[in-house]
Amino acid sequence: MAPVNNVFIDKQEYGKDKVRLLKVHKSTNVHRVDDLTIRCLLSGPAFTTSYTEASNKRVVATDSIKNTCYILAKSSKVVDTLELFAGELANHFLNTYDWVEGAHVTIIRHRWARMNIDGKPHNHSFWRDGEETRQTDLFVKRGPNGLRTVVALKSAIAGLLVLKTTGSSFEDFVRDEYTTLPETKDRILSTCVDATWEFNVPAVKTEHFASHLAQIPFNNIYDSVRDVTCKIFAEDESASVQATLYKMATQSIQNWKWLDRVSYALPNKHFFAVDLSYFHLMLVLHGLDFRRPLHI
Repeated sequence: MAPVNNVFIDKQEYGKDKVRLLKVHKSTNVHRVDDLTIRCLLSGPAFTTSYTEASNKRVVATDSIKNTCYILAKSSKVVDTLELFAGELANHFLNTYDWVEGAHVTIIRHRWARMNIDGKPHNHSFWRDGEETRQTDLFVKRGPNGLRTVVALKSAIAGLLVLKTTGSSFEDFVRDEYTTLPETKDRILSTCVDATWEFNVPAVKTEHFASHLAQIPFNNIYDSVRDVTCKIFAEDESASVQATLYKMATQSIQNWKWLDRVSYALPNKHFFAVDLSYFHLMLVLHGLDFRRPLHI
């Protein structure tokens, strides 16, 4: 391909997405499962010719990337800790292919909850516990003198659908010619929580990369952020969703020294009152409240 004046590749990534993997742990009679979706992207100047000259000399086949996910998952002891498994994958690509400058790994974990049968948790049967997922996103670059630089490491809760039937109001907001929404002292509050937290991880030598990441209690942090989110959502007498969100983020930042930043998205899931006056029925009668979900 002939060179093009004033056109250059600023940055690039390529790789394999949607690698589906289920690892079953059978070391005891009580089995565990890890259901993951993985994306691995590779980057570096060596890949430039694959774009500009259609040369595959440095291209690691995406099928090989997929197989790597399966092979490492088979031997890994940390698949249940997404951040550590992402670190294993990223470090593998940097160690195996010396022209790869960056490895970007995203892992999504899908929820399976243990069945209760006759009041007891079943050893090897599970049910899909909603569409909520746990996620992590790790970008590692090759540094000078054998260093591994974590450009970004963030984890997340995505799609946590919550609802409470009281303990929320919405009053004293701007009223002008565009406003039709009435104020309310008590309302249903529902949202689909997306929470993301970013870690501070210094550059370390290749041989210390895994052990350094292992010092961070990733699973405990995930459990804590989720618990804080649910507790504050349930207990906060919310006059402002923004204030509730701020309390959630503040608590998690204060709880964990490894966190640099916490962000939330709490989009409203509306439940509107149904007007039954035409049928001579009151909206609230004998403690019953009838609402229409706008969406789920």
